[in-house]
Amino acid sequence: MIAALYVLPDGPYAGREDVDLWPEDRDARLYAGPWPVVAHPPCERWGRYWNGGPSSRVRKELGADGGCFEAALQAVRTWGGVLEHPEGSHAWRRHGLVLPPRRGGWIAADILGGWTCCVEQGHYGHAARKATWLYAWGIPGTTLPELAWGPFDSPSASCDGGKAKFLASGRRASRTGIVQCLSKRKRTLTPPGFADLLLGIARLAERKAS
Repeated sequence: MIAALYVLPDGPYAGREDVDLWPEDRDARLYAGPWPVVAHPPCERWGRYWNGGPSSRVRKELGADGGCFEAALQAVRTWGGVLEHPEGSHAWRRHGLVLPPRRGGWIAADILGGWTCCVEQGHYGHAARKATWLYAWGIPGTTLPELAWGPFDSPSASCDGGKAKFLASGRRASRTGIVQCLSKRKRTLTPPGFADLLLGIARLAERKAS
């Protein structure tokens, strides 16, 4: 059994007999084992627009997520498993984790036996490249899986609102690609193939409490 923390009730982890689902209404900060975890803590206050973005009327506080990331990290370090966050997450520096290389493989993330890497979800079914950082714990380095490293060359695809909307995003689209014209749900939803990958990593965890 794997506990999926901070996930959607109707996302790719739902309805699986081998997954203990922890959507928002269960408050994953309260997870107390005993299963290894796959953790998707909220990223809004850790990403590029942690302060709310250019149009925000109220400036947000960096890392103000109600303790979700810290609790997710502790859950991984206690029960084993893997945590995912967007590439560039400020949570890595805040919690003393080594930043993974943009290309390459797994590297040591801390002195506690954690591992980190950068992988693009496009290789696993996402419509966009969606570069992602992973933190794994409780897994011997020799058993960590080789992933699809490097950039994902996404094929041309139509966007929500049509091609005109995609072209209208101009310079921003040229930097970030199709992600700018996907709906919020499509941007944030973990593709089933990537969910399967994370579950597989969590199953490798040696469940030893800290």
